[in-house]
Amino acid sequence: MGEALGRSQGGFSTKLHLRAEGGGKPIAAVLTAGERHEQFALDALMDKGAVPRPGRGRPRLRPRRTAGDRGYSSPPARCRLRQRRIEPVIPTRKDQPRQPDFDKAAYRERNKVERLINRLKQYRRIATRYEKRAANYLAMVTLGMTMLWLT
Repeated sequence: MGEALGRSQGGFSTKLHLRAEGGGKPIAAVLTAGERHEQFALDALMDKGAVPRPGRGRPRLRPRRTAGDRGYSSPPARCRLRQRRIEPVIPTRKDQPRQPDFDKAAYRERNKVERLINRLKQYRRIATRYEKRAANYLAMVTLGMTMLWLT
C-alpha cells in the first residue's frame, strides 16, 4: 500500500476516497497519494464492502449505480463500472463528449458522500493526518467511520 503520501502543489498530502451506502453511512475507505488520480482508487473502492439491503436478505456486493465527481469521469473508468454491471452516474468533463444517459436526480444524491466527508473531518486526527504510517491513518479513518455508524 505504501504510505499514501504524495507531493502536490500544497506539499505532501493524502487523498481519502470513500464509498457510502444510500443513506450516507460509510462502507469503505481507500487512501492514495495526493498526486494520484482518482481512477486508481476506483477498483479498490468497488472491491471493498457490501451494500446493505433494506429488510432481510444478504447484502449486495455491488450497487446498482455509483455517483462520482468529475475526477472519475473517463472512458476506462466508466467501462470498468459497466463491466461490473454498475451504472455510472458521473458528469462529464468539459473536454469530453456529453453522456446522453446522465441522471441529474441520481447525481444529487452524491451530496451525501460530501456530507459524510464533512462529518468524518470533524475528528481532528482525520482532518489533519498526524500518523506517519498509512495503515495507522486508515485505522483512524475506520474508527471514525465506525463512530458514524453508531451515532
